[in-house]
This record gives sequence, C-alpha cells and structure tokens, in this order.
Amino acid sequence: MVQWDRVTRGDVLRAIREYDRLGPEQFFSKHGFAPTTTYELISGRHRYPPKAILGTAYEFATGKQLRSADFEGGKTGAVSVLGRLGFTIKKK
Repeated sequence: MVQWDRVTRGDVLRAIREYDRLGPEQFFSKHGFAPTTTYELISGRHRYPPKAILGTAYEFATGKQLRSADFEGGKTGAVSVLGRLGFTIKKK
C-alpha cells in the first residue's frame, strides 16, 4: 500500500505544471499513466487526470516512480487523497 503522507499540495501543483508544460501525450509517456476515465481534477478552468497527477506528485515527493497498477485511482484512492489536500474532483 502506498503511503501518501509525504505528498503535499505543492507536489500536486508541481505535477499539474509538469502536465501543462509537457502536454498529455508526453506527460503520460514520461510518467507511465493514461488518460482518466471516471474522474477529473479541477484546477482553475483546466481538468486533469487525478491518478496520473497524484502518481507524479508522489514521484516528485519521494523520488520513486509509481505505476498505475501500484495504487487505486477512484473514490478510495487518488480521489480521496487529492480531496484531503484541498483539490476539487468531479465525475466525468
């Protein structure tokens, strides 16, 4: 089970900036994730894939890269963690 306590709101914002800088295709290729299917992280007027953003934030916080299969992305996973960090998540 992944321990999320080292991931901060700042790490998530850094992952969002990385997504914006690289664009979806390069971001997914570099960090090993895929587009979202169920939920979206809302930041400003933009929408992001919650699992990919949280996984990348974890990588920034710990130096360890996660694969998509390493953690849950839904309500009990990435959505919950991002919500605790103050982010808005909406169903697609």
